Amino acid sequence: MRSYLDFEKPVAELETKVEELRALAEKDEGVPISDELAKLEAKAAKALADLYAGLTPWQKIQVARHPQRPHFSDYVRQLVSEFTPLAGDRLFGEDHAIVGGFGRFKGEPVCVIGQEKGSDTQSRVAHNWGMARPEGYRKAVRLMELADRFGLPVISLVDTAGAFPGVDAEERGQAEAIARSTDASLALGVPNVAVVVGEGGSGGAIAIAAANKVLMLEHAVYTVASPEASASILWRDSGKAQDAATNMKITAQDLLKFGIIDLIISEPAGGAHRDPQAAIASVGAAVAKELSGLGNLSREQLRNARAEKFLAMGRKI
Repeated sequence: MRSYLDFEKPVAELETKVEELRALAEKDEGVPISDELAKLEAKAAKALADLYAGLTPWQKIQVARHPQRPHFSDYVRQLVSEFTPLAGDRLFGEDHAIVGGFGRFKGEPVCVIGQEKGSDTQSRVAHNWGMARPEGYRKAVRLMELADRFGLPVISLVDTAGAFPGVDAEERGQAEAIARSTDASLALGVPNVAVVVGEGGSGGAIAIAAANKVLMLEHAVYTVASPEASASILWRDSGKAQDAATNMKITAQDLLKFGIIDLIISEPAGGAHRDPQAAIASVGAAVAKELSGLGNLSREQLRNARAEKFLAMGRKI
């Protein structure tokens, strides 16, 4: 059953009427409503397209957090064959917020790492809503080092509100773990491509997104801190999250203009949650193209290109 966001209510009303007409047509085939149904479907489609063509940053936040948006496991299931996950950081334990392993993408061996938010209450609790602890980032480092040793490209799928801010995470060295994961990503001698598929929050995102190419889905967001946290810091009022979202420039369109990301991947009409398979296919095609362009570079060229990319940030306005 489709879940509608608050700002989608006008579209929800039209689509409900469409479903009612379809049900009526199936119940009584003699009712001549095909023309009326076609007009209503076109009206609903136009309303949806117009709505999503002018989303505000706060509305994009809501779309990026949509519970039916495809998550890491969905991307792996559709894009990666023979996927074999690895567990544990060899220091403390296993963190289910970050999932990673090896498989075949377009027939070629790769390393895939990403945050998994979960799709229902039980899985969200198990994966801690995609908010990793230090052992999750140390696991990511272990995977990247293995990929580097065996010459395998790294694909990162970013979808987290941020690293877990709990006391236990801080006690085990959260900041240090994030820094080492970021450093490992920057130091890779193999191509790495990161895709922000939902939320890209703070150091929790950059820890696996310091890549040769950083891509974003059209309605994803990428930010130094959540709008709610930023509003609490700036105005001592989390209720001003909408104002923070507008001023922080967190959308893919803003970030492409500032040179923070390299490419925007279009989403199906109404967002990735409306047609997950099409959205995942678009991500797969974009990643394949970027990896192909990086495939002929030497290890030193890959490192230098990555370093130049991140050192240039903040200079392009």
